[in-house]
Amino acid sequence: MVTEPDFSYGEYTYADYLRWTIEERLELIKGKIFKMSPTPSSAHQRVSQWLNKELLIFLDGKTCEVFTAPFDVRLPKKSKRDEDIVTVVQPDLCVVCDPSKIDKRGCIGAPDIVVEVLSPSNNRKELKNKYEVYEESA
Repeated sequence: MVTEPDFSYGEYTYADYLRWTIEERLELIKGKIFKMSPTPSSAHQRVSQWLNKELLIFLDGKTCEVFTAPFDVRLPKKSKRDEDIVTVVQPDLCVVCDPSKIDKRGCIGAPDIVVEVLSPSNNRKELKNKYEVYEESA
């Protein structure tokens, strides 16, 4: 059992991710580990909060729900089994309109809307990879 990820290891799954005991926030994109910023900046928080408020107002009375990070979005390819999922991301905000996608661990499947608040620390490769996995899962 792996309780600490090895950043040089080939490919991890959501089952591995669940066993990790480290405090650091991580995402898995196609089995590769990406470190997340430990604490978003105040500007990032302001933008995220404003967008969250606007989405909540817009969606009031509708079946869609807004979720904010940290919130695991699992993007299965083969099956929904933890051992088969190799992509787990935490968008800043997401909107899910299909209640069957929500479970106690987050969302399984692509949300209807994903918001990533960009900042200078965003890794260009990470953003490209995230865009691709969302697009593949839609």
